[in-house]
Formats: sequence, structure tokens, C-alpha cells
Amino acid sequence: MANVASGSVGADATARLAEIFAEFGIAAEIRTPPVKDLIDTLKTSIAARPDLLVILAGDGTARAAAELCGPDGPMIAPLPGGTMNMLPHAVYGVRPWPEALRLALETGEARTLGGGEVEGHRFLCGAILGSPALWAPAREAVRQGKAKLAFLRARRAVGRAFTGRLRYSVEGGEREKTEALVIMCPIASKALDTDAKALEVAAMNVHGAGEVLRLGLNAIVRDWRTDPAVQVQDCKVVRVWSAQTIPAVLDGEIVRLKGLAEIRYVPAVCRVLAPPKDPA
Repeated sequence: MANVASGSVGADATARLAEIFAEFGIAAEIRTPPVKDLIDTLKTSIAARPDLLVILAGDGTARAAAELCGPDGPMIAPLPGGTMNMLPHAVYGVRPWPEALRLALETGEARTLGGGEVEGHRFLCGAILGSPALWAPAREAVRQGKAKLAFLRARRAVGRAFTGRLRYSVEGGEREKTEALVIMCPIASKALDTDAKALEVAAMNVHGAGEVLRLGLNAIVRDWRTDPAVQVQDCKVVRVWSAQTIPAVLDGEIVRLKGLAEIRYVPAVCRVLAPPKDPA
């Protein structure tokens, strides 16, 4: 299934998909629904129980496909067709979608991915909870070489900082305060092994606009874990409290969580067609 309206997909996506499938002798049914019908078409496609469901769309559609397929449904191949492309990049690396598709079809093998769950939403790469969640769009603008857009998004993120601090508890421990939490799944974490049975949790303990700016810049140009305002640990359960709803980004999709949220590690979210793991 392809969202041809997405800027990173291209108007010729249908023809290119058909060409690549033909190269591998695959008889594929290619569906290109309008944006308003993406999820309904996704559900119909899953109900047909295909051997492989290729998704060429944005982060929200890729996450929905993983959630709807589950560990016992069709295997998926999420291709980069959106803005942030968190799951496709985690599975296939940062490469154009035709290259990612060929890599999957040439070398791919079934892999079950663990991830996180909060308020019924599952995610496979990561979640950002708190006002600094808006740094994610700024970082993506930098990657695309859009300096002005990155500046505007960064300024917005700074303006939203300190509008509501979070309280959190890891594995039932003491409550701590933080400006934001970053929760990474094994496939996307630089600190966890891809087979780890846990989530990486990082608390961003900033105390002023200057530290928020520094943290945001580190998130854009370097690994944010190197920032002195970040404390990292791993866990299977983390609870978060706030006096108001909590802004969050789940696998690139912006959502609003309730004032009390529990994030849990889920050992099997879905199956993906992924390249073999690098030998240890």
C-alpha cells in the first residue's frame, strides 16, 4: 500500500513498485488510496492475510500497520514514505524507499520486534513525552537541509518549554521530576542490544531556557545522551504524571496522553521483513 500524496513517495511510485516486484517475480496487489482512506485500506489489506504487507507511507501509517498486524498477523515491510520515517530507518537504515525495498526482498528475514505501549498505542522506535517533543520536527528539518524551518521549529520548542513539568517513576521506584522523558525501543536504541527485553528511558532534567537550547542542539547535531542534563536507565515499566495532558511523539506521530500514563515494554509488537543482523 502506498500513499502517493506523500512528498517523499513520488507520483511514479505505483509504476516503480510494480517494476521492483516484477524483478523478484512477485505478484503484488498495489493499492494507492486517498489519504482519508489509508487506514480503512490498511485494515482491508490485513484482513486478506497477505504473506507480506509493504507500507510506503508516513510514520503514523507504519505504526498503525504494526499495531493492526500484531505478532500473529501479516509480516510488514515499512518503507520511508513520510517525514521522519523512524521505523523504516531503524529497520533498513537511512536510504531511499526503492533501495530499502530491494534490500528487504533480497536479504530480508522475518524478525519479531518488541516495543512500547501506552494508552493502547504501541510504538516500535521511541516516544518523547513532554514539551521538548517538538524538537523532533526541528531535527528532521535539519536533516532535510531546511535551516529556516528548523529554526522556527526550534524556537517553538523553546517557547513551549517549562509549560508543565512531569513526574515519573521507573519500575515502581521513587517519583522524580523532569522536563521530558525519551523512551527508546531496542531496535532504535544505541544503548540497548536489539534483542534486549526492556526499554531505554532517559530523563531530561533541564533547569532553564539555556539548557533547553543546549539539549535541543545536542539532539540535532549529536547523540542527546551525551548531554549532562540527561539521565539514562533501562526498564520494563515507567509511570508518568502531569497536572495536564502530556504532549508526546510516538514513532514520529504527535499524540496527547492523559495526565497519568503508564508505558510498558511489549515483547512482541509485530513481525517485519528485515535484513539479517550483523554478526556479533
